[in-house]
Amino acid sequence: SDHMENIYGYLMKYTNLVTGWQYRFFVLNNDAGLLEYFVNEQSRHLKPRGTLQLAGAVISPSDEDSHTFTVNAASGEQYKLRATDAKERQHWVSRLQICTQHHTEAIGKNNPPLKSRSFSLASQGSANSPGVQRRPSQNAVSFFNVGHHRLPAGKRVPIMQPDHLVDVREMMSQAEGQQRDLIRSIECLPVSGHLTSLDQDLLMLKATSMATMNCLNDCFHILQLQHASQQKGSLPAGTTISWLEPKISLANHFKNGAAQNFPAEINKPASVREEQSIAEPCQLTREPEEINPDEELEDICDDKEDDLGAVEEQRSVILHLLSQLKLGMDLTRVVLPTFILEKRSLLEMYADFMSHPDLFIAITDGTTPEERMIRFVEYYLTSFHEGRKGAIAKKPYNPIIGETFHCSWRMPKSEVAADTGSNFSAHSPSEQVTLSKDLEGQTELDYYTVKFVAEQVSHHPPVSGFYAECVERKMCVNAHVWTKSKFLGMSIGVTMVGEGLLSLLEHGEEYTFSLPCAYARSILTVPWVELGGKVNINCAKTGYSASINFHTKPFYGGKLHRVTGEVKQNTTNTVVCRVQGEWNSVLEFTYSNGETKYVDLTKLSVTRKRVRPLERQGPFESRRLWQHVTESLRDGDIDKATEHKRALEERQRNEERLRAETETPWCTKYFLKEGDGWVYHKPLWKTVPAAQTQQTDTN
Repeated sequence: SDHMENIYGYLMKYTNLVTGWQYRFFVLNNDAGLLEYFVNEQSRHLKPRGTLQLAGAVISPSDEDSHTFTVNAASGEQYKLRATDAKERQHWVSRLQICTQHHTEAIGKNNPPLKSRSFSLASQGSANSPGVQRRPSQNAVSFFNVGHHRLPAGKRVPIMQPDHLVDVREMMSQAEGQQRDLIRSIECLPVSGHLTSLDQDLLMLKATSMATMNCLNDCFHILQLQHASQQKGSLPAGTTISWLEPKISLANHFKNGAAQNFPAEINKPASVREEQSIAEPCQLTREPEEINPDEELEDICDDKEDDLGAVEEQRSVILHLLSQLKLGMDLTRVVLPTFILEKRSLLEMYADFMSHPDLFIAITDGTTPEERMIRFVEYYLTSFHEGRKGAIAKKPYNPIIGETFHCSWRMPKSEVAADTGSNFSAHSPSEQVTLSKDLEGQTELDYYTVKFVAEQVSHHPPVSGFYAECVERKMCVNAHVWTKSKFLGMSIGVTMVGEGLLSLLEHGEEYTFSLPCAYARSILTVPWVELGGKVNINCAKTGYSASINFHTKPFYGGKLHRVTGEVKQNTTNTVVCRVQGEWNSVLEFTYSNGETKYVDLTKLSVTRKRVRPLERQGPFESRRLWQHVTESLRDGDIDKATEHKRALEERQRNEERLRAETETPWCTKYFLKEGDGWVYHKPLWKTVPAAQTQQTDTN
């Protein structure tokens, strides 16, 4: 083809080596079907810094801007590139796509049909074993093409007719069965020999095959929608077709049975004796400890989290992790690599959802049930930006059973009063620091105090309980959350199972709410996090409810991190407020009176929590418990952080085993089991007499 010329030039490449974009000199080698890059043009005669096989690759212009595009190789590698302008991007994308198509078709012509090439992974010892046939120089593309079907020569793909969708569904069902057999065969391989279960190509195949089947299911879903639109007319303008979560039944796809074993840690590093020497929790006092807020100091810890960026340097760690996983399995018992961790416990993350205590306190100031429900929805949606630290692709520490976290916030009463209007406060960071300093000189009557306590009440399943209260405003919130993680092939899904209850004692109202799911996407390339799912907020007494949708990234069109919702009066089915925007950026609230309010979450003031100094904390309080892991992460010493983390996890396993052997039940400290949930042992609704809290609500 006239368009098959070699091209070269400078592009920006995203890399985590310097945390950002770097200019690199790229060369498209059409003859070899390779995209190579060098540090600069002068080093072109040297060995390339990186090479991608383009056969089977996908070239995708990004919807982030008009300059960026990605090259996704069949091996799972990804280059995220940026041209100087839209014209240059189009030039590179079109040439890459032509080269990719040429070499992909060449592979199809040169490979015989699947039937004559099929083999059993279990028969590694035979002469036809791929472990014997595959030469060290054999590239990943030809290896991954072992399972490709192709049409006999001379036949063209027929135009898809509606009745052919049934045939497609049947073929996909067969493919799903073959994929299950393939994964089982890989997992049955020995750990040593010519072909092992830890072979990097097979691990990559294991990880991507599930994602491939999900993509095929999404494409089939699109075909069904197109068929429906042909019968009813075209799709409405602005329609987006979303990626659906796996349609393969994960529960039946792979069973996460008790026989699944993971490598036990057998070495005890000398540098972590302190973590191992802490006594068995039940030997410590389990009496609830009353924390005096006056002992807490404003938090000076400012651990900024950098995103993971590209993970090329950690690829071997991730591939080793994949060797332990079964698709669809629960990740509760899987030890994740240390480099993906935030410098805080999950219990502290729940506390950070309360980083806007002024909005929390102002909920009860609503003069009508409608206004109070809207205020709660506004507070709820503003909590995720700080709680999730934006969309940082890292996870907090998994709490140890018996671990607790305490903190509080102080808010000037004048600031809360100022926030009862129609607009949020938006103090700059410097103004917020000034407010915090002013608090130190104020008397007790000048500020409200919000106290928070969280406890890890169960290890298997992992359940956390947390409770916050403002005694002066006679309001509290109690919640329990069971985090269920699932391995989905190229992503990880976390479901937050549980329920929260907000009590406004002055009004005799209770609001139940749930939490959205979280997804870590692109775990082998440039990881990122999004929230997804539908949550509901209900108040049985007033008849008001809210429905909020966290939208995952659509298949095409749409935006990242989008959220929509509405508040309605159930009796009349009247919508009184609508919300749309991004949960980590800007939210737009539209009220029934026609007014509209915009909230920029990146500019919304954050009140620093108050915590006790480490030396005043108990041995099972989060910051003291994880202090050595946190310090090592701050210093960038991943190996040392891993040693300390491993010691804590090993101690927890030993304690759990001892309790099982002695049939000793675990004793919680602050939360009591009530039905399927967990409730704080001394909630405000039990300690404050009803006569003092229940006021006649004339609204």
